[in-house]
Amino acid sequence: MRFPIIGTCLFTVALASAQAQPEQKPVMAEQAFKNVRVLKGIPVDQFMATMGFFSASLGETCTDCHSAESGGNWAKYADDNPRKNIARGMIAMMNAINKTYFGGRREITCYSCHRGVERPDVTPNLADLYGPPPSKEPDELREPAAKGPSADQILDKYIQAIGGADRLAKLTSFTGHGIYQGYQDDKYPMDVFVKAPNQLSTVIHTAAGDSTTTYNGSAGWIAGPATERPVALLDLTDGDLAGAKLDAVLWFPAQIKPALTQWRGASATTIDGLDVQMIQGTGDGRYPVNLYFDSKSGLLARVVRYTESPVGLNPTQIDYADYREVAGGVRMPYRVTVTWLDGKSTTAFSEIQPNVPVDAARFAKPVRPAAPSPP
Repeated sequence: MRFPIIGTCLFTVALASAQAQPEQKPVMAEQAFKNVRVLKGIPVDQFMATMGFFSASLGETCTDCHSAESGGNWAKYADDNPRKNIARGMIAMMNAINKTYFGGRREITCYSCHRGVERPDVTPNLADLYGPPPSKEPDELREPAAKGPSADQILDKYIQAIGGADRLAKLTSFTGHGIYQGYQDDKYPMDVFVKAPNQLSTVIHTAAGDSTTTYNGSAGWIAGPATERPVALLDLTDGDLAGAKLDAVLWFPAQIKPALTQWRGASATTIDGLDVQMIQGTGDGRYPVNLYFDSKSGLLARVVRYTESPVGLNPTQIDYADYREVAGGVRMPYRVTVTWLDGKSTTAFSEIQPNVPVDAARFAKPVRPAAPSPP
């Protein structure tokens, strides 16, 4: 079972002896793992996101690039093998190409050549050449649309569709209970705690113990059983932290407009046959947040956001469905599907209770899970 941020590993993922770190500084990859040779000087969450980028680029899993033994032993990820050494050389080659031919800009990534396969294709495929072009998710801010409704109009329509500004202003918190289903079809009960304007805590009650993702309005963490995660308590940094904040804001639609800047007007497209309108904003001025709204109902159907990694952009897609009315006349999605480079999960809520007291402790830094007892 995997959760967001846990990526497939091509390099070196084995726990090293922990060293005390100042509370305000995230742990670097080489401090958390052994035998890190290339991806040094980056926080652990960026290191794991990079592993996910490798996984998506080559269509491989952890044990494809490490060893079969690593599947049940984190320490085995540190062992060297020919594939890992080749990967290190590939990173050096990619960086050299970008430096030599593109002035250091990242124009070439692993995905540029591999496209989800282990060995890059060298011969054109006629079916690809003459078949319908694949859809491409925009990973940069587009020029504002010349025609069509503005971003403000789309967002205002959304607010009306889910209950109106007056009712939304009265929504200050909620708790939710449901079932979390991971990409391996494992199902576990889960609880969600949300408080305006941007605090969010999700607790998945797995067989091995609770997995908790928390954002308290300024800092965020992921904590989980040591049997399920190579790092039991993970600090969220940079793009992952910004993503956690946006995920919390999205539960309070009136907060969406001020949360992003450089809004772009709507362009029409479809999602699984559904006519939608896409608008764009940005949180950092570099990468877009793409929001898709049902053209008829005005409801938010999908959000795509990006986080930076040393080797490329990592997209996260969140789909919202099954909107139902909760107390107070506000409509909320009872089905949320999250897709990232090396995983997918679906949450189906059975109940959502608005405006209930939520203890501030729910948004505190999670306690580091205890290490498993030796046999």
